[in-house]
Amino acid sequence: MNYLYYALLIPFAGTAIGSGMVFFLKNDLHPRIQKTLLGFASGVMVAASVWSLLLPSISMSEAQGFIEWVPAAAGFIIGILFLLGLDILIPHLHANSDDPEGLKSSWKKSTMLVLAVTLHNIPEGMALGVVFAGLLSGSEYMSSAGVLTLAIGLAIQNSPEGAIISMPLRTTGMSKLRAFVYGALSGIVEPIAAVLTILLTSLFVPVLPYLLSFAAGAMFYVVVEELIPNLQEGRHSNCGILGFAGGFVLMMVLDIALG
Repeated sequence: MNYLYYALLIPFAGTAIGSGMVFFLKNDLHPRIQKTLLGFASGVMVAASVWSLLLPSISMSEAQGFIEWVPAAAGFIIGILFLLGLDILIPHLHANSDDPEGLKSSWKKSTMLVLAVTLHNIPEGMALGVVFAGLLSGSEYMSSAGVLTLAIGLAIQNSPEGAIISMPLRTTGMSKLRAFVYGALSGIVEPIAAVLTILLTSLFVPVLPYLLSFAAGAMFYVVVEELIPNLQEGRHSNCGILGFAGGFVLMMVLDIALG
């Protein structure tokens, strides 16, 4: 069981690997590649939300004697509202945009670019943490393979995100090393969020179905609010659709075959 704690670092490693592409690529990612990778990340997040979070939430609720859809629906909505609140309050700037979101701030562009990715890494860390907590609680709906599958899936979708954040930082005049460090550190919030979620869930085991659907709602918010709109802007949106399909199918297969 102890080795599974290292799984909490796997998504962060994926972000660091992707950020390392800044050392090998001279120019920013081609729009086709960027949209394909964004679509892929979206597909992985949606599939993980359904198979790793919402379905176990419904099954747990039924086993605990709740109306099976109530925790799933309530947690999902609260997760969306939570991310909406962070989106409104925290200053951040999405890649390929010059209009900062959140409260007005004098922060540097590079800082707000990193914060944009950090924001949607929070629900991913929470998702891994709550699945891990379910395993620790002895839930029959969670397994070691399920934890590893989710961790690997998040790492796969974090790799392109690491590249997508580190490459634009180079355009701000930042050195390659510093861009890599900033890009990699945007993913450090995932193991932190995972650990905090594990600690919270260990105190309130009965709320596990709510936390599972909460993480799912937060991840859906990121996909709908940020990733999908970016896929539809400009040309090559078809690449994003194909990327979404690939990411969704890959994560679905991993979760069903290994989880």
